Amino acid sequence: MEIDLPEVVAEVTAAFERYETALVSNDIATLDALFRDDPRTIRYGGAENLYGYTEIAAFRAARSPAGLARTLAKTVVSTYGHDHAVASTLYHRPGNPGKIGRQMQTWVRFREGWRVVAAHVSMIDEPQ
Repeated sequence: MEIDLPEVVAEVTAAFERYETALVSNDIATLDALFRDDPRTIRYGGAENLYGYTEIAAFRAARSPAGLARTLAKTVVSTYGHDHAVASTLYHRPGNPGKIGRQMQTWVRFREGWRVVAAHVSMIDEPQ
């Protein structure tokens, strides 16, 4: 298996950046489009466990658009072959001093393009 093919890393990085732009601007249509529309898609969040695309889309639709701005750090995109990838990042939000957020996404290439099939978001105290 070929790991971190430059062209695949570039594709997933672009999809990840599209997701990030949509997240901080509360572009729900794009966020929904980037998650795989499938009952097996999972998103574990800071206070929620979402099973299936329908639950994830409902969460996005009900979420407040306030306080979504954040700064990313240590973003890593790792690809495995031509069709699988993991994007990991740390983030800081101005409204959460002393905390650091962590996000991991599993991306898979489908006919319609790269889609998130699993995601985990959590926030912890900033390590000293």
